Amino acid sequence: MREILPEVFHWTARHPKIGIPVSSYWLRSEGVLLDPMIPQEGLERFVPPPTDILLTNRHHYRESGKFVERFGCRVWCVEQGLHEFRSGEPVQGFRFGARLVGGIEAFEIDVLCPDETAFVVPRAGGIVAVADGVIREDDGPLTFVPDAYMGENPRQVKRGLRAAYLRLVESREFSHLLLAHGQPWIGGAHEALRAFAASGS
Repeated sequence: MREILPEVFHWTARHPKIGIPVSSYWLRSEGVLLDPMIPQEGLERFVPPPTDILLTNRHHYRESGKFVERFGCRVWCVEQGLHEFRSGEPVQGFRFGARLVGGIEAFEIDVLCPDETAFVVPRAGGIVAVADGVIREDDGPLTFVPDAYMGENPRQVKRGLRAAYLRLVESREFSHLLLAHGQPWIGGAHEALRAFAASGS
């Protein structure tokens, strides 16, 4: 786990179902976890304990249940994704546009899945956390997920995602991008996401 911005921590852990490392984040000032796996340091690392977990989409519940058991965290997913939780997971819903704990805004991305959410965090020059619509291998450029994960019409999905990200950069100011897959983009993320969305790549 490393502190990438003041009171913002990032770590990776291997996802037991998909077998690859995924990224998680702790916004300590807000008491918020994003798409959490348990870090190598264990749950003891979280002081003060987190109070809330925000899921960038329904597939990112990951190890949230262990944080709920240990800390009593509330788990939040946009209401379009609540159908995923049929085994008693304590997940609460919100609507796109809602202001959540710490003043974090839930911005609608949709397209790749109807619950694809970006969270806009109003501090440190602006932070945006995204789900699976855009990823980053190690410290490389922003890319889309492989076409195999984009349904029957990847070209249409990519057009929709580019439009959604352009709406985001045109309406919100931010400097940093937290990705669920790959390394975060610290500094200059607004222009990087704009260039990616406008590129047609």
